[in-house]
Amino acid sequence: MQKVQYPRDFARKNAGSADDKLEIKGLLDSLKERDAEIKSWCEKATNEIKETGKVAGETKSALEKLSEEGIKANARILELEQKLARRGGGDDNVVKSIGEMMTESDDFKAFAQKGRGTARINLKAVSNITSATSGQGGVGVAIAPDRLAGVQGPALRQFVVRDLIMPGRTASNAIEYVQESGFTNSAAPVAEGAQKPQSDLSFELKTTTVKTIAHWFRASKQVLADVPLLQSYINGRAIYGLKYVEEAQLLSGDGTGQNILGLIPQATAFDDDRRVTGDTRIDTLRHAILQVRLAEYRATGIVLNPVDWEGIELQKDSTGQYIWVNVQDGGQQRMWKLPVVDTTAIAEGEFLVGAFDLAAQVFDREDAAVEVSTEDADNFTKNMVTIRAEERLAMAVYRPESFVHGTFAAA
Repeated sequence: MQKVQYPRDFARKNAGSADDKLEIKGLLDSLKERDAEIKSWCEKATNEIKETGKVAGETKSALEKLSEEGIKANARILELEQKLARRGGGDDNVVKSIGEMMTESDDFKAFAQKGRGTARINLKAVSNITSATSGQGGVGVAIAPDRLAGVQGPALRQFVVRDLIMPGRTASNAIEYVQESGFTNSAAPVAEGAQKPQSDLSFELKTTTVKTIAHWFRASKQVLADVPLLQSYINGRAIYGLKYVEEAQLLSGDGTGQNILGLIPQATAFDDDRRVTGDTRIDTLRHAILQVRLAEYRATGIVLNPVDWEGIELQKDSTGQYIWVNVQDGGQQRMWKLPVVDTTAIAEGEFLVGAFDLAAQVFDREDAAVEVSTEDADNFTKNMVTIRAEERLAMAVYRPESFVHGTFAAA
C-alpha cells in the first residue's frame, strides 16, 4: 500500500522558509490577541445596549477595525501557507495528487511498456461523512441547532376567584369590623297608650389579619446578564406563583397559622333536603341559589371545576339535542342569570354559590411585587442575585350564610 499524506497544517508540517514560519506564528499570536480584544469590546457593546438601547460609535468603530485587521491577517496566513506548500520540503513531505501517484506506480509503468493489462494503486479508505458526533467521518459537533428566542413556559392557570370578590385596601396589619350577631325583632302593632314591645340587638367584633405570601429564587449575575429576558421571565413566574397560591387561599384556606380563612370553610353547607330525585347539576345549582336567596342575599356568581362545567354543557334532551349550548357557536358561561367561573382550584364534584360582591372583601396591604438584591454577604462574594416575590393581603367574610358550598350527587 502506498502511503498518502493529506495537507493539514502547512505552517507546522511542510518544509519552508524559517522567516515565513515565524511570520505565520506572529500572525496567529496577533489573531489570539485580537479575539480577546473583540470579546472585551462585545461585552462593552452588550452593556451599552442594556443601558442606552444602542451601541456607542466608538465601540462600533473599534469592532469594525478589529474585524478588518482579522481579515487581512487571515489572508496573509493563507498566502504564506500556499507559498510553503509550493516550496515543499523533500520527497517525504511533497503532497502528490492521485494522478501523480498513478503514473509513478509500478503497475502503470508495466502497463505503459506492454500496452495492455491493469494498473492499480492502493489508497487508505476514507470514512463516510455523517452527522454522527464521534468516530471517523462524524461531523455532528459542527452542526449548530437553531435556538428559538425566549423560554417556552408551561400552561398557566387563569385566576378568576378574586375578580368575583369586592376589592379593598388597608394600611394596617389587621382588619376589624363589627358584625351583628343577634336580632330579636319584637316590632308589632300597638294600641294607643299601650306599652311598646322591646327589641334586642347584639354585636360581635370580628378581626381578620393580613397574611403574607412569598417565595424567592437565586441566580448568578452572569446568567441574568448573558441570557436575554431571563430575569423578566423569572419575575413573571414569581408573580404567577403568588397568584396561584392566593387563589387557593381565598377559596379554601383553613385559617390556621399563616393561612387565610377562605370562602369554602366559612360557607354554609348545602341543604341536602332540597335535593329531588333525578336532579341534574343544573337543578342542584338552582337549589343552592335559592338557599342564598332565603338568607336575604342575592347570589352574584358560581364557582365550578371545569369537569363539572363540561358535564353541564354536554347534557342532552330525549332527542339527543344539546340543551345548554349551540355547539357551533358555544355560549356564555352563565347559568340562571349568574356568571360561572371554572377553575381547577375547586375540587371536581364541588360547587360554591354566593353573593361574592357584597358578603366578602379582599384587602390588599402590599400588592404583589418582585425585588432584586445582592446585599446578602454570600450573594456578594459569589456574584449571586436573590429575586424575591411577595404580597400581603387579608379577606373578610361579612355574611357566611350568603355563600353555599356543596357537592353534586353521584351520577
